[in-house]
Amino acid sequence: MSLEYKDYYEILGVSRDASKEEIGKAFKKLARKYHPDLNNNNPEAEKKFKEVNEAYEVLKDPEKRQRYDQLGPDWEHGQNFEPPPGYENMRFTFGGGGPGQSGGDFSDFFSTIFGDLFGQKSGGGFGSRGFAQGSGFSRGGFSQKGDDAETTISLTLEEAYTGGHKTISLQERVPGPDGRPKITNKTLDVNIPPGVANGSKIRLSGQGNPGPGGGPAGDLFLKIQLKPHPLFTVEERNILLDLPVTPWEAMLGTTVNVPTLEERVSLKIPSGTSSGTKLRLRGKGLGRGGKKGDQLVRVMIKVPKTLSDDEQRACEQLAQISSFQPRTF
Repeated sequence: MSLEYKDYYEILGVSRDASKEEIGKAFKKLARKYHPDLNNNNPEAEKKFKEVNEAYEVLKDPEKRQRYDQLGPDWEHGQNFEPPPGYENMRFTFGGGGPGQSGGDFSDFFSTIFGDLFGQKSGGGFGSRGFAQGSGFSRGGFSQKGDDAETTISLTLEEAYTGGHKTISLQERVPGPDGRPKITNKTLDVNIPPGVANGSKIRLSGQGNPGPGGGPAGDLFLKIQLKPHPLFTVEERNILLDLPVTPWEAMLGTTVNVPTLEERVSLKIPSGTSSGTKLRLRGKGLGRGGKKGDQLVRVMIKVPKTLSDDEQRACEQLAQISSFQPRTF
């Protein structure tokens, strides 16, 4: 079986080692030039438009481009191309007027070489008029979804824990009246979900960069950055509080009133608690529902730098009567 070889690089006017960005620029330029809405009743322009779409469908995709490049040196030898062994026995199914169907916009060459990549997809890679899905071309002319944007929003630990509305101001680049980009200020009222963790992202649909040609704006992602807290440190979804206690509180046990992000709660310190022991207050950390973290209270035994005479005598007496040996070496 012989097929008419399609030199997709030549169709887009790029070199065989062109970057993805160069291929994208070449496609947009040619697609504008041959778009059917700008070339009414011009069959030749419509044919070129379909070829450009087909070439871009292959070269934009690393898997299809690699397969295309592996066809070997036959691309240099003109129009008669012999597919690799085994392709003649393959059968492909396409949906939505795709290649291999009557009236489809793919060439037989494309269907033979790449059909198996679309066998499980409905709609193929092209619309009913040959527009590459996601290319941003519509019956009204060229348009494209804008790029997504990302910015950082700083929150206190209390704001992250409780959530709620927060007003933020940011700058965005928009087309000016003369077509040149300009910087404008934008204010957004953001709903912060309760329990957001450090480094997590909040997606604001349609608040990203404006789309060229009147296309829809991209999305804006707010990356959460937690401010340092005077009492708590964050360990993923858990929060950690260091609790100073006296030696006799750790030895005898006690109950201490400790702060959390909601309120102060009573925490029992068992007798014989060593310094560095972590006690857990469940559900007092970040997150929501079953994924909510805990508050860890780390006992830190503190000793006085100076002792009164009575304290000195009591410690000396304890040292004489105690059989406790903390060292095993």
